[in-house]
Amino acid sequence: MKINDHLYAFLWDNPGENNCNTYLLLGGKRILVDPGHDGLFDRIEEGLSKLALTLEDLDMVFVTHGHPDHIEGIQRFLGKDVIIAMGEGEWQFLIQRDPHFGDLFKPPGAISLVFLKEGTLEVGDMAFEVLQTPGHSPGSMCLYFPALKALITGDVVFDRGLGRTDLPGGRGEHLKESIRRLSRLDVDLLLPGHGNLVAGREHVLANFEEIERVWFAYL
Repeated sequence: MKINDHLYAFLWDNPGENNCNTYLLLGGKRILVDPGHDGLFDRIEEGLSKLALTLEDLDMVFVTHGHPDHIEGIQRFLGKDVIIAMGEGEWQFLIQRDPHFGDLFKPPGAISLVFLKEGTLEVGDMAFEVLQTPGHSPGSMCLYFPALKALITGDVVFDRGLGRTDLPGGRGEHLKESIRRLSRLDVDLLLPGHGNLVAGREHVLANFEEIERVWFAYL
């Protein structure tokens, strides 16, 4: 699905299997966000093929958080000249929960792993803000593109919903703080990790207001 000349969405709409939405950012560099389940990765390859791209054409893969339906697909990039970027806190949490998690990406050098901190990041001719947004997971991160007024939220916030907090490392109070912070950004396009996109400033604001009114009491 083409959103604009710089942004494509590979939305997951199969109710029979859980998987995440994946986004492709095109500029001077090509960035894939959240590759999803390894076993369901064919849809990404098919989407790239329609754009005359392959995995070798990608420069970076950004992972919003470490749940399997978002991160498993990075195994497809073992041995490829692609940077894998995520929050260090999330990586360390995964290793603590499962000491063998890192074994998936050995031997050393099998992937180029970069840990991102909060702040401005420039990749090619694209500049975006990396935001620490814990709550659904301890080291979850979102990406905000001021030039496009676009926000990739992972599983922090959805169309009329928010991420669950009953998984290891989830914290309701942290999630509320993260959502309130995101709601103050100038966003015309909200790109969640699951479900529908939210387009239009007034719809984005109304979505944040509904989430706080309806769901915050359950956190």
